[in-house]
Amino acid sequence: MPKGLKETSSVVAISAGVIETAPNTFTQQQVDLNLDPLNNEVFVVLAIDINLTPPDALATVDTSTRGSISTTSRTTLGTIANSNVLGESSLNIQAAGYADGGVGFTRLAGETPTAMLDYIGIIATNDFFVQLEGANNAAPKFANVRVWGYRARADASIYAALVQSEVLSS
Repeated sequence: MPKGLKETSSVVAISAGVIETAPNTFTQQQVDLNLDPLNNEVFVVLAIDINLTPPDALATVDTSTRGSISTTSRTTLGTIANSNVLGESSLNIQAAGYADGGVGFTRLAGETPTAMLDYIGIIATNDFFVQLEGANNAAPKFANVRVWGYRARADASIYAALVQSEVLSS
């Protein structure tokens, strides 16, 4: 448990999903946590999973499906290089130069780290966001996510610092 926080719930899993509004179009879904800001409530993230629809296997065309989870709204997909991104995932098919459907690749960043960490992030505002975007696909793709964590109450100074840090990271 992070110092200055008091756990107020057991571990909960929050699931959400997002579908592209059109093929290869950046799409974002807001997920409400129903936190109580009057009581300085935050959500301590313990683990995340991001499951993506596989990209289309098209001869001679590189395709991909990419997704991310962030603590604030974004206008582009995030990477773990962005401080407001809790995790990202990417499925790619490299088919340029191949007469068949190409070779598939998977890259994950942000699924539960193998190290024994107390937590992977703290969400201080009332929601988190799921982003999705495909590239060179014929049909819209979707992402399903699950975030595990617990509610906690922060003291006033820690809560103010967490909110300010989260808002400034957007």
